Amino acid sequence: MHCALVAAGAFAAIIAIINGYKWSYLLKGIINNITSCMQALLILFTVGMLIGTWIAGGVIQSMIYYGLMILKPSIFLPAVCLICAIVSIATGSSWTTAGTVGLAFIGIGQTLGIPVAMTGGAIISGAYFGDKMSPLSDTTNLAPAMAGATLFDHIKHMIWTVTPSMIIALILFSFLGMRFKSKSVNLQSIKVLQTVLKNNFYISPLLIIPAVLVIVMVVMKVPALPGLYGGVWLGAACAIIFQHDSIGHLVGFEMYEGFVSKTGNDFVDALLTRGGLSSMYYSGILMICAMVIAGVLDSSNMMNILCEKVLKRTKGTGSLVATVLVSCIACNILCADQYVSIVLPGRMFKEEFENRHLKPKNLSRCLEDAGTVTSALVPWSTCGAYMSTTLGVATTAYAPYAFLNIINPLVSLFYGITGISMERMSDEEYNAIMEKRAKERTSSEE
Repeated sequence: MHCALVAAGAFAAIIAIINGYKWSYLLKGIINNITSCMQALLILFTVGMLIGTWIAGGVIQSMIYYGLMILKPSIFLPAVCLICAIVSIATGSSWTTAGTVGLAFIGIGQTLGIPVAMTGGAIISGAYFGDKMSPLSDTTNLAPAMAGATLFDHIKHMIWTVTPSMIIALILFSFLGMRFKSKSVNLQSIKVLQTVLKNNFYISPLLIIPAVLVIVMVVMKVPALPGLYGGVWLGAACAIIFQHDSIGHLVGFEMYEGFVSKTGNDFVDALLTRGGLSSMYYSGILMICAMVIAGVLDSSNMMNILCEKVLKRTKGTGSLVATVLVSCIACNILCADQYVSIVLPGRMFKEEFENRHLKPKNLSRCLEDAGTVTSALVPWSTCGAYMSTTLGVATTAYAPYAFLNIINPLVSLFYGITGISMERMSDEEYNAIMEKRAKERTSSEE
């Protein structure tokens, strides 16, 4: 995708130059667009360090250990969904969740006689719930950056759509689970995982405190970077106090390269070997590449022309939200990447939301409601290919059971049509945004 985006950006630049735009003007547009996502990049790299120190400190291990305790055979599918949500919130990654505990659940589900497609759907639903709601997630940071919202306002606003979607998904999974009666259940893989964690790390409810504090900071509106950076050092403190790690090793290795697990258990080592600033290079560079083409399309007015064509049919708030949702899904299908499905529609519709006095967090929520969750439902997308290969379940097989991913865009559309939770800007907020927009345009023209 990196090369494809750069090539598309170069082609767009050639078209713009043919139509009379100077390269210096296009370059300034590219730089302005990259600048607009710098906060998201800084947060992204901080999150990499956070994951590394949280694993070094036993924070994530403790969340996984106690999360696995709620697994009951009689409620397997909803339990899988909930546990995957917990792990995904802790790690900020749907991919990590599916590639670790998700694999264990596939095996357990098979022993229960539950179709792997249903288990896969439960894993995907829970993993993407956490991916959307965790401040550690790259897409959760990218969406508000594109819309002009703050991270914590964005997360709180998503509660309106994600919570009912999750509740409906859990009800559906519970209904499906009633079809299967529990017999002799082999939970050996879960017990082995818990035993290895207990034998190699200090596990305690106290180690969940850093995760709780991050949630508290979300509620208290602490700025994202200071809050997450504080979480890095909380994890480092846990590593030093509880896991007897050294400051030099933490700063010199785990914060940058990530944590390397050496328990001797292949599954656990694969589960815990991750994190670090360097682990975020792929996503960070992909964001920059996406902003290159977005900068050319924006500065050459191509984005506005496309936006005007699409917006001709959008009269009310409901149709505007529907247009954003469809655009995000279309980008996932055509561009095969969830980052593009957030970046391009975010740039396309940002000004229209502002013109209609709708707060930026409304747009950022729509971007995630359709851009993030539907990426796993497209077989040829990066997310769909990863999930199907990792879980051993075809995308077309688990997609009908990925209830949260299907329901979430519909709930978002419902709020757009009814106007519920679609918060509007005050006159002061609107005037401030218009002044900022005017200054940016004056700067670009100069």
